[in-house]
Amino acid sequence: MKKLINSSDALNVIKNGDTLLVGGFGLSGTPLTLLDEIAESDKTDLTVVSNNLGEAGRGLGKLLLAGNLKKAVGSYFTTNRDAVEAWNNGNLEIELVPQGTLAEAIRCGGAGIGGFYTRTAVGTKIAEGKEEKVIDGERYILEKAIKGDVAIIKSLKADTLGNLIYDHTARNFNPLMATAAKTVIAEVDEIVEAGEIDPHQVVTPHLFVDYVVESKYVKKGGVYIESI
Repeated sequence: MKKLINSSDALNVIKNGDTLLVGGFGLSGTPLTLLDEIAESDKTDLTVVSNNLGEAGRGLGKLLLAGNLKKAVGSYFTTNRDAVEAWNNGNLEIELVPQGTLAEAIRCGGAGIGGFYTRTAVGTKIAEGKEEKVIDGERYILEKAIKGDVAIIKSLKADTLGNLIYDHTARNFNPLMATAAKTVIAEVDEIVEAGEIDPHQVVTPHLFVDYVVESKYVKKGGVYIESI
């Protein structure tokens, strides 16, 4: 299977109503090129699982303004005022998940584990309707695993087979999401020939990666800007 594709070709993989796992923490480790493509498409009713919804008009913030999103599952939506406004106006469903719980739920999804018990959020609104269990005298709630139809992730470099390495803190939710979706699309800064990446540096093996897209953004001064 040909793994190297154009960013526009990635739209053929995404269907209306899909659940997308989108890497990133703020804008660090965010697949900006792929999100730009989705924002310019007619994809609708998407559910996004991500730590946050980017920034106003950037990253996932573009999908929000373009009307691609039906629901967002994540931890920090207040970093984007547009997300708060969309929720207040009834234009966006939001499911809040504590950050550690979100990461573990995605890990479970990739590991074939149905869920896990955690003390986080016990006794809060987040725990309402969830199974509770007492273990060693402590209250726990059951959190189900999270899986996606498509994972859209960001890495620093890939080889032509699809082996991935990440750049510092961009190794946030990306490696976990690469294991927890039916289809994985990796946006990368650089593509090299197979064998040019030290196997010891590989974080996500190529078996998890279905497609690789070269980013249209370049890093200057620690910030990604769109190349001209």
